[in-house]
Amino acid sequence: MHIAVFSQHHTNPDCPATSRHYTLLAHLARTHRITLITTNTWERLRITHRYPWIPEGVEVRNAAVSYENKMGVGRRLLSFGRYAAYAIREGLCIDTPDVIWGISTPLTAAWAAAQVARLRGVPWVFEVQDLWPAFPIAMGAVPNKWAQRRLHQMEYGLYRSAQHIVTLSPDMSSTVTEAELAKGRKWRFGEGKVTTILNGTDLELAALATDEAVATLRQEYDLQNRRVILYAGTFGRANDIPTLLAAAEQLADDHPTLVWLFMGHGYDEPLVQAAAARCVAIRLVPPQARHAVFAWFRLADLSVVSFLGLPVLDANSPAKLYDSLAVGTPVIVTNPGWTKELVEAHNCGWYVPASNASALAERVAELLAEPATVLAAGQAGQQVAQHYFDRQQLAATMQNILEQSAKQQ
Repeated sequence: MHIAVFSQHHTNPDCPATSRHYTLLAHLARTHRITLITTNTWERLRITHRYPWIPEGVEVRNAAVSYENKMGVGRRLLSFGRYAAYAIREGLCIDTPDVIWGISTPLTAAWAAAQVARLRGVPWVFEVQDLWPAFPIAMGAVPNKWAQRRLHQMEYGLYRSAQHIVTLSPDMSSTVTEAELAKGRKWRFGEGKVTTILNGTDLELAALATDEAVATLRQEYDLQNRRVILYAGTFGRANDIPTLLAAAEQLADDHPTLVWLFMGHGYDEPLVQAAAARCVAIRLVPPQARHAVFAWFRLADLSVVSFLGLPVLDANSPAKLYDSLAVGTPVIVTNPGWTKELVEAHNCGWYVPASNASALAERVAELLAEPATVLAAGQAGQQVAQHYFDRQQLAATMQNILEQSAKQQ
């Protein structure tokens, strides 16, 4: 079977980003022909070169379209539009696929997949990684009401045209199945059309976080006899970085052995740099390759998965949650959605309301005084990861959806 994959943001384990689709594509390529239509944006950002840029057996069409988190709205729109135009052109040139897999974000990548599917008369599967356009609208990036309505109409049209919809969290699935039209009418389709496939993690990479690897990091970064809180990921406007910095500074005087590591880059990086300059408890760590990040998570006593208190963000499926639990480091989450339910149901983490630095500082102080509780939560999280987060198993589920969608056309 020939599967065409439309994804603007392809990464591999050498990149400072999650590589969900690298794992899924490698699995699919064992038994199917795969054509990936993407960009070379992340290829230039590889930190190491241990892995092939494209999994073995995957054919690739690479567009030279730039994108970065620091871009303003105008430059982002240009990037999205350029990729969509390229993807449609290439999608009409390749051998006819049996099924198309369109991955958002951005929504325009899925839109391009839908157009090619319609023009070539083949089914397509829509993977919803974030709730677009609800997210950029909530962040104030689309203030025009007419534009908001048009984007929502595009979103609902894609839901209808897709043979199947895949989301990355149960809250996303609920939102999709109960989507509301701009005119206020509710519409529904059978629950069988929507499947949740969690973001998940790469357990084989998590296994690289050995005692030796952690000891090396502690020595290299002068972290011996230090308690560590880790935030790893994008310093985006949605990630509530100022609250984490405020909590770190509140704890600094009473907990002199405590270090907050901020690993990544993004919009709020200047804030982290400034905080690190004035507070010895805060350190900025350069972005790390995907295969190396697990040792950092295992080094930490706790990790934090933070977002602003916007309802649209409650449905997120952040990679840092899965990666942390996979190595036995419990998490503090700030979303009152499914992640809160997950960590509380499995006793592998704790919830603190978003944008509440004092509450976060208080929770961290309490947990530092209870190492046995933290250890038990980490062990529980590792068991959850083994049972539910393995990307090899998630890839098999995705393969089944693509195969069944091709047959149902």
